Amino acid sequence: MDGAYPEPGAASNSGSRAAKAVAELKSRDRDIMLLTHTSAILGWDQETYLPSKGIDERSAQLALLHGLTHERTIAPENRSLLDAAGANADGDPSLPPLDRAFLRRYRRRYERAVKLPQELVVTLAEKTSRAQAVWVEAREADDFPRFAPHLQGLLDLLLEVSDRVGYDEHPYDALLDQYEPFMKTSSVDRIFTGLREQLVPIVEAIAAAPQVDASILEREFPVAAQERFGRTVMDALGYSRDRGRLDVSAHPFTTTLGFDDVRITTRYNERFFNSAIFGTMHEVGHGLYELGFAEELRGTLLAEGTSLGIHESQSRMWENMIGRSRPFWRHFYPILRSHFPDVLSDVDAEGFYRAINRVAPSLIRVEADEVTYALHVILRFELEKALVSRTLSVKDLPEAWRAKSRELLGVEPANDREGVLQDIHWSMGGIGYFPTYALGNLYAAAFMQRINRDLPALWTEVGEGNCSSLLSWLRTHIHRHGSARTAEELCVEITGQPLSAEPFINYVREKYRDIYGLD
Repeated sequence: MDGAYPEPGAASNSGSRAAKAVAELKSRDRDIMLLTHTSAILGWDQETYLPSKGIDERSAQLALLHGLTHERTIAPENRSLLDAAGANADGDPSLPPLDRAFLRRYRRRYERAVKLPQELVVTLAEKTSRAQAVWVEAREADDFPRFAPHLQGLLDLLLEVSDRVGYDEHPYDALLDQYEPFMKTSSVDRIFTGLREQLVPIVEAIAAAPQVDASILEREFPVAAQERFGRTVMDALGYSRDRGRLDVSAHPFTTTLGFDDVRITTRYNERFFNSAIFGTMHEVGHGLYELGFAEELRGTLLAEGTSLGIHESQSRMWENMIGRSRPFWRHFYPILRSHFPDVLSDVDAEGFYRAINRVAPSLIRVEADEVTYALHVILRFELEKALVSRTLSVKDLPEAWRAKSRELLGVEPANDREGVLQDIHWSMGGIGYFPTYALGNLYAAAFMQRINRDLPALWTEVGEGNCSSLLSWLRTHIHRHGSARTAEELCVEITGQPLSAEPFINYVREKYRDIYGLD
């Protein structure tokens, strides 16, 4: 350093020294965030509009940007500044709470990044960009062998990341921590074991009951009309078109390109209504979270979701707890019928409500019902653990997927397109990501218990097409904090207790007891 900051431990003016260090770290963080958002622009373009021949240079562009970001993240000056800001993880006690939260997040990012060589970071960025393009081709052609070498290469790199970052219990911990900070593999195992034990009897009871007719969802729903209706819903939920946009991609996603630029995508299926509308609502939930950070977090690493489990709680809440509720369709079903007057002329609102809530084991995770969805996640979690533990090889993955699908869901994919190739995440190097989807369901159910107490008129308002009170509550209690509070802190503050499966199980039992007439 240039001597601007006295050594930690100097007796005088420590508060001023810490404040200056924080200001300099925020300036540096601003540049890192700009580089991150620039990379996101290139990634979004690759998934939406990039010509197929452009992938080679795009991979090089992304690798360069990731390399520059890594260089700035691990700059030696950052260590000196962190020390000047305070010796413990949260910085000098005299600092404002938001600055201390910033330092906690900054220190975690630095201490992880500094363990990873520049070459590893650049190589991983380049290979994920190429792998995503190959995954799209392989999925379309139902050709896992085309994708397998790329997945193996990514797995090798991620295992190196895990070894270099380090872990206390399981090599999966280091990868999971990227997406769900402070969560251990053992904790996910414990939560998922309890979730599975309670879900399976519910699935069995529903399977034994008279089945709901959902054939109406497989009628012909023209894409143009689906898009118009989807945008109507998107607007009603509060997604700001002047701060985002909706496009089409092979796999729906949300990406943040700036504080006022949060984009979502969906995909359309003319012969399955659920795909686009619930995919859109899911991504709107993510987008609303990203657009809801407090202004004072702008331009810092606190302007991001605190964990993907919390992020998923927002998307799953809007997609399922709101989007598949009776009150929601009390308002929106007449509007839907106006978009598809011939297709839905013989279907009433109750029949439609039951159809979109049909429970049946299926092959495709993003189209799964609320009850069996977690089993799709557990399938992927268990396969990922085996890959990372080196007890399962990439070449054996398709058969392992089929076996797990039979075990957990009672169905087996006829091809790899609807099996091991259905998700984009592994091509993104996202091993450790999948558990957050099921954790999101659990967080959402726990938060909804508190919301129902705080907003007694919620369901009346939703039935009138008014979701503003819910959005305001989420803005106040979750969104505005960004990553200034951890997932555990948010959960305990809102619900009074750590995360558990019980609120979700209670929600599922109550809702589907009504739909299926269960005891």
